[in-house]
Amino acid sequence: MTSSSAASRKALSKIACNRLQKELVEWQVNPPAGFKHKVTDNLQRWVIEVIGAPGTLYANEKYQLQVDFPEHYPMEAPQVIFLHPAPLHPHIYSNGHICLDILYDSWSPAMTVSSVCISILSMLSSSTAKQRPPDNDRYVRNCRNGRSPKETRWWFHDDKV
Repeated sequence: MTSSSAASRKALSKIACNRLQKELVEWQVNPPAGFKHKVTDNLQRWVIEVIGAPGTLYANEKYQLQVDFPEHYPMEAPQVIFLHPAPLHPHIYSNGHICLDILYDSWSPAMTVSSVCISILSMLSSSTAKQRPPDNDRYVRNCRNGRSPKETRWWFHDDKV
């Protein structure tokens, strides 16, 4: 998250705090395979290590996701980005923004951090080529002023990757 968006971030609601504490306990008891939560004292921002699944283009590669929770989580989707360096993938921009519908238009309050992580790992695992999206340079250039991926009007047209 950029400094400008961090400054404007509001404290979590009581509902969001309760939900995240419940998810954190569940994560500690039953973490999703291929992920490690980096423990901090900040409930509103999680950093999660992703380990590429065996037998995929990303096997044993390690990346980090930053998950920032909005005031009204889970009614509103978290912001999820890859920290630098982001994996080379047709749906992941070099600035870490992820083009995945469940992070935006298809978000449901029934989803959890674990289910989001599993969806991201599935997206990585199904890739047949390590490459950036065709519009990477233009998109990243347009995001230079700290624009959140949630401010982007995504076009979800490619479900092959």
